[in-house]
Amino acid sequence: MTTRNSRPRRGAATGGQLKLHRRVMVLDGRVHTVITLRSGTDFRFSTNRFHDTWHILSDWRGARVLARLLWGLSYQRRPGTLLVIDGRHLDPNPFDGAPAAPIVLVPTDRTVFTRKSAAALSRRLPLHDRPDGTVRWQTFGLDPAMAEVAAWRERMFAGAGEYSAPPRGRSRIDRYGRLLVFAGSAEWLRDWAVGVARLGDDTCLEMDYTYLDDGVDGEVQIFRQYRRMVGSARQARTEVCGAAGAPPRTVDSLQSRIWSRAAAIRRRGLPVLPRRG
Repeated sequence: MTTRNSRPRRGAATGGQLKLHRRVMVLDGRVHTVITLRSGTDFRFSTNRFHDTWHILSDWRGARVLARLLWGLSYQRRPGTLLVIDGRHLDPNPFDGAPAAPIVLVPTDRTVFTRKSAAALSRRLPLHDRPDGTVRWQTFGLDPAMAEVAAWRERMFAGAGEYSAPPRGRSRIDRYGRLLVFAGSAEWLRDWAVGVARLGDDTCLEMDYTYLDDGVDGEVQIFRQYRRMVGSARQARTEVCGAAGAPPRTVDSLQSRIWSRAAAIRRRGLPVLPRRG
């Protein structure tokens, strides 16, 4: 039976306000306010590194709430604030079923987050302790920003628009120990938020993506069948890695076998169409 808190309400991913958990921690000698999704919500994410790029992976709803998290974080005034997506909301990646890295979002204008900070935070994850409080995360400015981008795109397609990249400060995307850190100025976080929020709007395909940090280091990618892909990848990894007597293989070879097995599992789950005539 589904409990009242096991799924967020229908508009939670796109509404102007979220309810999040807050914890106070001392990391590398500095006080940090760590924001997390509530444990009862079922927004799901994963990560991987492919083509020398770090990816956050999810579905349409995950992208919408990630955009809200980025947008709200860009307006935080309290020094030391950061946002963590940890084991409660992480899936194995939907390709080879490998474990996802905890995701840390950092507003560089307000928060100093060092590798020692990351190591201290990593030792605390996943977070099972009682939060210190609840935060009402307001993101009412995101929808107007998306509308502004949509209007600009229409002008560009009509040949009447101009574009000049505004200054956006500094950003970095990197692995800190076992944590995947996406850090940027307020301008970067808002730029990322708008791009992530628009995923799925311009395509009817099974996948959509947006680059982060000018496409050098980061990307958010969504899949229509994300949860089904996660399930098949998890099953495929169990079958391939648990096969008795399986010979040792390179990482690339192992990934290839898991990908192939996962694809076969998904094909078996497709409905059989009746023959014509």
